[in-house]
Amino acid sequence: MAQQIDIERLVDQITKQVLASLNTPTPNADDCSDGRCVADRPDRVRRMVEAGATRFSSRLGAIPADTGIAGMIDHTMLKPDATSEEITSLCHEALTYHFASVCINPTYVRLSAQILKGSDVKVCTVIGFPLGATPPEVKAYETEQALRDGATEIDMVLNIGALRSGDYKLVLRDIAGVVNMSHAHNALCKVILETSKLNDEQKVAACQLAKVAGADFVKTSTGFGGGGATAGDIALMRYVVGKEMGVKASGGVRTYQDAQTMIAAGATRIGASAGVQIVKESRGEAIQASKSGY
Repeated sequence: MAQQIDIERLVDQITKQVLASLNTPTPNADDCSDGRCVADRPDRVRRMVEAGATRFSSRLGAIPADTGIAGMIDHTMLKPDATSEEITSLCHEALTYHFASVCINPTYVRLSAQILKGSDVKVCTVIGFPLGATPPEVKAYETEQALRDGATEIDMVLNIGALRSGDYKLVLRDIAGVVNMSHAHNALCKVILETSKLNDEQKVAACQLAKVAGADFVKTSTGFGGGGATAGDIALMRYVVGKEMGVKASGGVRTYQDAQTMIAAGATRIGASAGVQIVKESRGEAIQASKSGY
C-alpha cells in the first residue's frame, strides 16, 4: 500500500511539473468515458481499439507452429545490415502466415508496401531510430516520407537528451510532429521512451508528454539501447497513461513466461525477436529461447 501511495504521489508531482512547464490544463482522464469519443472522434476510437490488441514481434524465419497467433505478431527486422532479399523474404512470410505487420527500417517501406499491397499485413517502420536525437522537423519529414511510401504504423524514438534535460516543450513538439503526421494519414503512432536510460521521474514525464501529444502507444525500448523492458516499468507506464493508450514491452522478452509477466503488468503488445519460441512454449513445447536482437 505504501509503495502504491508513493507511485501515486510521484506521478501526481511529475504530471503537475510537466503540464505547468507546457502551460497545459490538467487532462481529464474520463474524456472518452461519456461517449464523446464515440460520437465525435471515430478516428480516436479506431486507434484505441487497435491499440488494445496484444502483439508479438518475431524475426525472419521464426514461423509460429500455431498460425492462429500470427495475427498478433509484428514480423520484425531492424538490423542495419538487412538486405532487400531478406526484407522480401520477411514480407512473403508475413503474407503466407498472415502476420499483423512487418516492422522494418524506413528505407524498405516502399518495397514492403509494394509486396504487401492489397493484403491484411500492415507496414510498420521506425522514426528517429534508434537514438531519437534528430530535430523534430526531421522526424516529421521522415514520418511523412514513410507514410507516403506506404507505412501504416510508426514507432518513433523521443528526444531522450531533451527529456533528461527537462526541456519538455521540445519533447512535446518532437512527439506531436510525428503524431500529427501519422494521424493525418490514419496511421498509429507509438512513442519509444528507451526506459533503460531514464529514471522513474523521467519515465512519468515521457508518458505524460506522449499522452498530451495524442500518441496511441508508449513503448519501452528500441532494442539497441543497452536495456529492455521490465515489469516495473510496464506497470508504471500503464498507471500513468491509463486505459486509453497502448503499452508495448520490448527488449529482453524471450520466453512465454516473460511475455505473461509483461502482459500481467499492463502491456498490450510485446516486442520480441523470439516469437516462435514464445508461441511453442505457450503450447507446452520446450524450446531454447532465441538470443538474437532486432
